Amino acid sequence: MANPSIHGIDSLLPPALKTGRPPVAAPASADFLATLQGQLAEFKAQAMSLLISSLGSAKGGAGNADASASVLAALLAQTGAIGSLPAIGAVSPLFDPVSGYRLMTEINRRDMIYRAEYAEMSDLRISVETLRQEALHLAGMAATTTPDEIKSRLEAFVAAYNAWIERFDEAFEPGGLLAGTQAATVARWELKQSVESPFNGAGSGVRGLGDLGIRIDPVSNKASLDAARLDSALAGNFAGALAAIREFGGNFARSAELLNAEGNFIPNRMNNLARVIAYLDKNMAALEAEFGPGGAPQASAEAARALAAYNAIHKPAA
Repeated sequence: MANPSIHGIDSLLPPALKTGRPPVAAPASADFLATLQGQLAEFKAQAMSLLISSLGSAKGGAGNADASASVLAALLAQTGAIGSLPAIGAVSPLFDPVSGYRLMTEINRRDMIYRAEYAEMSDLRISVETLRQEALHLAGMAATTTPDEIKSRLEAFVAAYNAWIERFDEAFEPGGLLAGTQAATVARWELKQSVESPFNGAGSGVRGLGDLGIRIDPVSNKASLDAARLDSALAGNFAGALAAIREFGGNFARSAELLNAEGNFIPNRMNNLARVIAYLDKNMAALEAEFGPGGAPQASAEAARALAAYNAIHKPAA
């Protein structure tokens, strides 16, 4: 499923309730919890304003009742009311119950997605730390390390890198839980750039890991190690090759550490998600009381797996 921002609830409203202006896209770092609160307040304010102005234009007595019925019928027609309102979980006393139903259905969907994404980002953070540890092994190799030990360490790093790519490949696909999520996208791009950097070992006559037989496939994004090329590099310039590997390991480990550092990309995204989840936990009952329960979201297999992982750690209150 797509990974939406909280912006755009206005698009759920019928034309008579819309603001009449295009939504303003918030910067990536904006607090989307505040946006959700603002959209809900705007929904209620405009709904009341429209109802009052519509009733105020009617002519006295029975005309008022007729005007009210006409306004409600028009609004329901604009929103495409389906079936009986109680059957779809809408609150019939609302002057526009279907819009309330659609609003809550979208909130339910986003509530599910935010929890699933939080679980996915938690796994991403752990995977980045695993890669950092593998890189530190490379950075810590001594001058007495044998060629076989070097090859074994590089193979272990390549395996860990590919495991990270495979684990999150689906999440980065269009519609995936991390598709368009800046924190995840930056993490994948930054670590890939670190592997492909030609500057590691430049002072020792080596142009990065590429000279040692490591490359990343542009289609699969997986790394591979050419053992014959590595053997040749070690035989021709052992000290330079080892220096390049150690330099790479240190640089990669620092990049991974920064991605997971407090106040940086991954923790910031998780903190934002935690805040909006906490808001929904606190206010969902009140929202349902005002707008109805809405429809249940349909989870993809990926979202269902991540949601189950989230619920296993953050068990819902009994």
